[in-house]
This record gives sequence, C-alpha cells and structure tokens, in this order.
Amino acid sequence: MDDITENVAIDAWVKAFSRSRAQANAPHEADAELIELSGAPGQLLAITIDTVAEEIEAGLYSDPYTMGWVTAMASLSDLAAVGAEPLGVVVSASVPAGCDPALVEGIGRGIEDACRSLGVHVLGGDSNATPAISLTGCAVGLVPEDEVITRRGLAVGDALFLTGPCGTGNALGLARLGGLPNEFYPEARYRPSARLAAGRNLRGRATACMDTSDGVLATLDQLMRLNGHGFEIPCDWSRLIDASVLAFCDETGTPAWMMLAGPHGEFELAFTVAACDEEDLSLVAGDWPTRPIRIGTVQERPAITLVLGSGRRADIDMAPLRNLLDTAGGDFTRYLREFKELGSAWKLDEQS
Repeated sequence: MDDITENVAIDAWVKAFSRSRAQANAPHEADAELIELSGAPGQLLAITIDTVAEEIEAGLYSDPYTMGWVTAMASLSDLAAVGAEPLGVVVSASVPAGCDPALVEGIGRGIEDACRSLGVHVLGGDSNATPAISLTGCAVGLVPEDEVITRRGLAVGDALFLTGPCGTGNALGLARLGGLPNEFYPEARYRPSARLAAGRNLRGRATACMDTSDGVLATLDQLMRLNGHGFEIPCDWSRLIDASVLAFCDETGTPAWMMLAGPHGEFELAFTVAACDEEDLSLVAGDWPTRPIRIGTVQERPAITLVLGSGRRADIDMAPLRNLLDTAGGDFTRYLREFKELGSAWKLDEQS
C-alpha cells in the first residue's frame, strides 16, 4: 500500500484524527465510510464525499452541466460500491463571485439531472464565492450491516466482473490533455452513471467491490494491494472497452490499453464473486442497466496479469503510473509523455 503516493497521503491525514468507535470500516477498506447506528440496529450509515476541482482546472470539463453531473455521480457511485440505498445528497458549490448566471444554472441542472436519473434528491448544501470553481458532493445512505460490501474479502478462484465496458473517462481525459478538438471525443458523451441497482443486487454476493472512478487498472491494483491476491485478465479489448472509445482509439491511433490505465475513470463497479455464485449473479443482473462483463479471475500471486491474444502473459506494475502525476510535478505535457513511455514498456499493442 505504501508504494502508492495517494495511499501514503491518506494515511497521513488519518493519523491526525481520532477514530470513532461507531466506525465499522478501516482506512482504504470501503468506497464509503460505514457507521453503526445505535438507533437502527442492523443498519449501517454509509457516507462519502467527493470534490470536482482538479478536473475543471486541468480543462477536462468545460461544460458546467458535466461539472454538475459528475459532482453528484461521484459520491453516489461510492454508495453503490458498498451496496447502500441512498438517502440523498448535499452539495457545496464554490464559484467565482459575479460569474455568469448560466454557469450556476448549468451546474445545477447537471446535479439535478444526475440525481433524478437515479431517483435521488439534493437535500441542501452550501454556496461560496471563490477564485476557482470547486464542487463537492456528499452522499448518505443505509445498508444492512450483514450485507455490506467492502474492498476486502476476495478469494483465489473468484470471478472478476465489471458492471459495464469502460474507458470513457480516459478517452475524454486524453483528448483534452492532448489538445484534440472536441469532436474527437465530445464532452457530452461522458455521462457516467452510478450503478446503484447493481450495488444493491451484489449484497451477499460480491466478495469485494470498488468503483472505477480512478480507472480500471488502478482500481484492480488497489484491490490487489488490500487483499494480497492478484488478477488474471484475458485482454479482449472489444469486451472491456466501450465501443465509442475503441472508435476514438482507431481514429487517433491511441493504444487501447491506455483507456484502462489512465487515472480518469467512470463509475462502473469492479467486483468479485465466488465461482459457485456466478449463475445466481446472472439471474439478478437482468435488472441492471448493463450486463455484467466477466473479465478475469482472482489468482494467488499479487500481480495484475494480462493475457494477450497471442497467449503472451504480461504482469504490469501500476505503481509508477498511479504516482506519475506527482512525479511529473503536475506538468500535464510531461505526464502524457511519460505515461505513454511507461505503458509502451508493457508491449500491449499487439492485436488481442
């Protein structure tokens, strides 16, 4: 865990705070914080908070609607990953004083439409005037204590799934950071949705779960570090990656693996189930917006092993990529160059 800069930073913050006796999860263990409720035995309060600011400053989002949409979905996705039923969302919105009213209206519509699409309400919040836009969503929900899902618990032989194809977040990120015109990957195409229905159905079935907001391979890397077991993944990009993203890769000559390795993901769930529960999963997944995709298997060895079409097996080390923005000093030009250099060393560009 200490090989990842973000984990070390989180641990430094954790040391500054006393721990509540009501908290049921340890640091890094779940996408949302889980709190025992004395007045509601058998239920845990799930609470999570996410800020959208870096993405706006870096230019990934220019449409206020996207800013609002992601603000709501980011925290709701964390509730999905622990199997919680949302109670609602509160929002802190910080925008420049005297800004165009259309900015506030667009952000508000994005937040409301995202929440409405999932049957959730904004309960209130806070507004501030700041030099730069910073938007924070805090989602709260309830989950049965004996069915809560965390990032720990997977076992060797478990099947690894995604709730849907991925790559849209990294396609948008690489298009913007690479200075491509909007038509190469329109921002309006990036409308990820929290998989709340899937999260509820995974209670009592998933052995571990985490959302893909930091990218698929970073998510799997974190699960590997927490559980001490790795993953074997056959690399059929057409199954793993969204069709619009593969079209973007073809049009721009971008390697498909980059769509899973970058740090700007979406809100699918990566989860594991025991092999004996796969048939049961196929029955309940009929209620999900997308069909789950079986992408691999949990292996004993703590490594992410990609199996290419040629049969070649490649163990990939995600630590340098996960730490790259820090080592690049926030310089996105350097980041993109070194991202490609690190990934090309994996030699994943062959057809699979």
